[in-house]
Amino acid sequence: MTENVWSYKPTAGRLAGADLIGYKVEATDGSIGKVDKHSDEVDDAYLVVDTGVWIFGKEVMLPASTVESIDPGEKKIFVGLTKQQIKDAPEFDREKHLGDQGYRDELGTYYGAGGAPFGRPQV
Repeated sequence: MTENVWSYKPTAGRLAGADLIGYKVEATDGSIGKVDKHSDEVDDAYLVVDTGVWIFGKEVMLPASTVESIDPGEKKIFVGLTKQQIKDAPEFDREKHLGDQGYRDELGTYYGAGGAPFGRPQV
């Protein structure tokens, strides 16, 4: 079965309707920032992460399938990507990309249509 890149994995611990704004986001090799915006829409779920000074104050959009787990107690979201993989992703511009299907397609290709960035086995 191919997993949709814009959907949370069943094992991520996502609670529908929970507000994730302000949650810290942790890559496999360290913190990358905080959630500034998120969507729970079916087949269109994502996080917009404010990276602060880490990537010169830029924001990144992460498809929901990149989320490995959510810890509501610690207010942390763990993603299965390295900081470098996130830094190398297509640049996100809130004014241009929030409703841009072409950008979504580009991100889907980068992170893998099956939610399998950089050759991870698809489920």
